[in-house]
This record gives sequence, structure tokens and C-alpha cells, in this order.
Amino acid sequence: MVRAGGILKLAALIFAFLLAVFLAFQLLEINLDFKLSSVISKSMPMNEGSSKPVRYKCGLSKACPVGHFAFKMASGAASVVGPRMCLEDKLLMSGVKNNVGRGINIALINGRTGDVIKTDYHDMWAGDVAPFIKLLKEIEDGTVVMMASFDDPATKLNDEARKLISDLGSSAINNLGFRDNWIFVGGKGIKTKSPFEQHIKNSADTNKFEGWPEVLEMEGCVPQRQD
Repeated sequence: MVRAGGILKLAALIFAFLLAVFLAFQLLEINLDFKLSSVISKSMPMNEGSSKPVRYKCGLSKACPVGHFAFKMASGAASVVGPRMCLEDKLLMSGVKNNVGRGINIALINGRTGDVIKTDYHDMWAGDVAPFIKLLKEIEDGTVVMMASFDDPATKLNDEARKLISDLGSSAINNLGFRDNWIFVGGKGIKTKSPFEQHIKNSADTNKFEGWPEVLEMEGCVPQRQD
């Protein structure tokens, strides 16, 4: 009886030991699996839709269709803050880039590739309009043209300069006056007037700033030249 009881106790101890080992391995496996899952989840990219809103090029409110260039721009603010131009998520002109100035700021873009050809500004208050006219005449067909006012865009503009800008698709250029705000996107060889233009008159009755109207902002999608 004693020997039988000892065998039962031994069997019970062995069973308890094996059960403990089994449970230990199970717990270890669960723990390893949890840690592995945690590592995998951390290494996998988060769902952008659930983490942050989708950002479109140049901060547009929606994506442009295929075959279009995304743009966003703003005129200057009084004589203090320069204009800003962005195309295809690339900042072309701004005060930060230190490539803007009083008058008319202009960016020329290859209509097929979206590459920047030239950025420049021309002082229409104290400057000479002749270099501006020369630049306008040298623009090649298929070039996208972006323009934005800063301070005074009109005092030195003559009829020849206005006609050249009108030929780029502007509807407002003939009415542009002293310290008006104006932004425009057109193109050399355009057959119709551009839909991308805003103009606000300098008026003491409506000016947001003393002596200047409010800032103009515009965004859109410019068709890419295919031919």
C-alpha cells in the first residue's frame, strides 16, 4: 500500500511538473506572439485615412485630374508681404525664397513638363517697362505664365505691355490700376480668355489695408500641353 501510494504521489508530481512546463510554454508562446504582433504593427504603415487628412499638391482642396498641373497663388499684401506662387507642390516665388519684388511678379513654366523656365519681377512704380515688354515678347508658344501683383502693378504699364498680357489670356489687364491687386495664370498661344484670373480695385471705400485692397488667392488645375 505504501509503495502504491508512493507511485501515485510520484505520478501526481510528474503530471504537475509536466502541466507546469506545458503552461509555461503556452504563456511564453502567447507572450512572444504578442510581442511579434506589436513589432509588426509598429513596422507596418498606418492607414493614412485614419491618421491624418490627405494632402494634395500645393495644398489644394482636391486633386487635379491626370494631365493637369496643380497651382496655388496669392497676391502681395499691401507693400509688406510679397506674393506666393506654387506649382505641382514646388514653391516658385515667395518672400521666403527672396525672389519677389514690387510691381508684377512673373513665373514662366514649360507647358509640357511643368519645369520652371524663369522667375522675375518688374517694378511698375519706379522701374522701366521696356525690359518687361522684352520678356513678354520672348515667351514661347506653349508656355504657362503666372503673374501676381505686389504693391503697385500698373503705373508704368503702357498699352503695348497691356496688349501682350491680354494676348496671354487676361481679361482684366486693361483695367488694372494703381495699387490694384491682381493674380493671373495664362499661356502663350491661348485661344480663349483664361478662367484663372482675379482682380480687385484699389478703393478707399473697400480697401482692407490703408491704401491697398485685400490679398487675392486662387488655386486650380492648368491643362498640360500634349502636342
